[in-house]
Amino acid sequence: MEFSLFYFSGDGSKVQTDSYQLMIESAKFADQHGFSALWMPERHFHPFGGLYPNPSVTGAAMAMITKHLQLRAGSVVMPLHHPARVAEEWAVVDNLSQGRVAIAFASGWTIDDFVLSTESYSDRKVGMWRGIEMVQKLWRGDSVEMKAASGKDVQIATFPRPLQPQLTPWIVCQSPSTYIEAGKRGGNVLTSLLSGTLDEVAQQIALYRQARQEHGHDPQQGKVAMMLHTFVGEDFDTVKAQVREPFCNYLKTHLNLLEHLARGLNLKIDLKSLSPADIDSLLIFAYEGWLKGRTLIGSPATCLPMIERLRQAGVDEVACLIDFNPNFEQVMAALPHLNALKAQCQPLTMAALS
Repeated sequence: MEFSLFYFSGDGSKVQTDSYQLMIESAKFADQHGFSALWMPERHFHPFGGLYPNPSVTGAAMAMITKHLQLRAGSVVMPLHHPARVAEEWAVVDNLSQGRVAIAFASGWTIDDFVLSTESYSDRKVGMWRGIEMVQKLWRGDSVEMKAASGKDVQIATFPRPLQPQLTPWIVCQSPSTYIEAGKRGGNVLTSLLSGTLDEVAQQIALYRQARQEHGHDPQQGKVAMMLHTFVGEDFDTVKAQVREPFCNYLKTHLNLLEHLARGLNLKIDLKSLSPADIDSLLIFAYEGWLKGRTLIGSPATCLPMIERLRQAGVDEVACLIDFNPNFEQVMAALPHLNALKAQCQPLTMAALS
């Protein structure tokens, strides 16, 4: 099992001189301790702002302070962007990082984000696949026909040339059809447990690997990364108490996550009808639910069974979302315990390194 760090939260609504301190310092830690990658999201206009509107910008910054980590967009919302622009920006990051770029693509999920795009929200899946194909062609150095302001079709190639000759896409997958299409196209998968149980996701991973095989791709070469909220400490009960408040505050700004969890538990909840006190009670309930097989919150010993379940489900990498907790000192203090968990999951690798 590989381990990477995933960033998603962060309050960009306040002017602060240390907004990116956690990303910078945790990236340095991950780079020095054998983590596989950093995942940098694209988020716009959400409650409490967001620190990550453009993953190519944060990717360029991370290229300057790391040497080993793969730098991944997690993800580029493809229908919001012109493919040529995506190819240009990430080719720069690929050069800055000496060829360490990877891109996960998503179709978009928040309708307000589409103020940035001329793509139809209802056709965003089609726009995503079309955009991925064009980015891949430009990445290879091919010219692509595009319409100029004059109305004429012109052939466009993008620069700079990236160091990597091919771009294997990662695809954000939540539905069986997307898993299957990702397999057909020979891509990798970034997924989560936000819309299903691990057993359900395991079935979709099997569909993905079957689709790879049926379309001439090695079924085991495709990688599946699972995003999980992560905070690892010495003792489960201590961690549970320490993380409860920041995790509930995080959920309060992402109430759609509560709806996903409720659906997974076969509960029908109308959040708009609930009082603030009801919401707080639901948050505590949701936190307890998330601790039962949906996170890496606990000690290395209590998290190991979850790692084994992920492995059996066909997951290759845990993408550890660490910034739901805004306390810099607490998160950084937890990283050595996460690294200890990683070491227990990679005994042969760690022995070779020592």
